[in-house]
Amino acid sequence: MSVVRDKTPKQRDRALSQLLIDSVIDYAIFQLDKDGIVSSWNPGAERIKGYKATEIIGEHFSRFYTDEDRAAGVPVRALETAARAGKFEAEGWRVRKDGSRFWASVVIDPIRDDTGELLGFAKVTRDITERMEGQRILRETQEQLALSQRLEAVGQLSGGIAHDFNNLLMIILGNLETAQRGVQAMGGVNASVLRALANATRGAQRASSLTSRLLAFSRRQPLNPKTLDLNKYL
Repeated sequence: MSVVRDKTPKQRDRALSQLLIDSVIDYAIFQLDKDGIVSSWNPGAERIKGYKATEIIGEHFSRFYTDEDRAAGVPVRALETAARAGKFEAEGWRVRKDGSRFWASVVIDPIRDDTGELLGFAKVTRDITERMEGQRILRETQEQLALSQRLEAVGQLSGGIAHDFNNLLMIILGNLETAQRGVQAMGGVNASVLRALANATRGAQRASSLTSRLLAFSRRQPLNPKTLDLNKYL
């Protein structure tokens, strides 16, 4: 009778544990033997991975990994780490029955008997694809914000420089126009001097147009880009 009384609570605990595992659908919870062969399968595993228990029990768990990870020996190392360190945790791509991939959070714990002998492994997998996608969107948003802030700083800097440079150009243009009028009034002056003054004036006017564009950029005004042949001014 003492043996019966001892077994009954254990059986009750096992049944309760199995009932709890079977009620979980957001986590794939299953067991592996010490060689990595699937020995149990809960409804959450079926929902996440797409295999029915009759299809997957008796198969090696490496089929849930990508071809690249299998070739690199990732499944084997996961079990070795769990057995050696007492736990294995990782995130990575996993493959469903239909071939589609999902980003998984994985925990593997070793199962040992009272003497410490390894019997197998308990594996819990969670699909965190949506969380990963949310983190990616957050990173991109943060990068875009940082870029926008850098552009704003560049715009403010270029606006200040362009404003000061434009003031200098106005002085240069004013003096060039005065010089042209003075030369023309003198008469008999070498035509090359007039051409040089005219070229200098055109160059200053184009530089003024460029500073206006820089000012427009700093104020976020729409620009009207045009092709410019720099060889004409070299």
